[in-house]
Amino acid sequence: MNYVYVAASIDGYIATQDGGIEWLHELPNPNNDDYGYSEFMESVDAIVMGRHTFEKVRTFGEWHYEKKVFVLSSILNEVPDDLIGKVEFMSGSLKDIVTTINLKGFDNLYIDGGLVIQRFLAEDLIDELIVTRIPILLGGGIPLFGALSKPIKFVHKNTRIYSNTLVKSHFSRADKHVKTI
Repeated sequence: MNYVYVAASIDGYIATQDGGIEWLHELPNPNNDDYGYSEFMESVDAIVMGRHTFEKVRTFGEWHYEKKVFVLSSILNEVPDDLIGKVEFMSGSLKDIVTTINLKGFDNLYIDGGLVIQRFLAEDLIDELIVTRIPILLGGGIPLFGALSKPIKFVHKNTRIYSNTLVKSHFSRADKHVKTI
């Protein structure tokens, strides 16, 4: 199963044009809630992200992923010393990559990063979408969704509102029998 768990602005952007996500940290969070992120992370086996997302996460300082991370990149090929055993670089077709990851025992994958999400959707490789809308209009930036060769139908599983501000909606593929997390 391949899952997307992402925050997006009301107008559908996941970052500013330069990759900035500072606007995500401007939301009040008086209870220091993770809005279901920990529960979601418990349900996945590994994370698949793109090079840009990996490079962005590296700027945060301490590596905070406990799960194995597979980074899609045709440029990067040497894992930094502090991430040996935690990160693996991969390139090739997405279907082959997913098959390889699954053969390593990682079946439930968290797909992260704008371009990677768009590529997975274009290849019809996403089973569930969990999108949290942030009440801001960015007016431009890196879009969550891109062009598709054909529509992909989803069914609504549930929606939850956090702090009377964030709207998290969970969708499963309509044309596949999908287990819900």
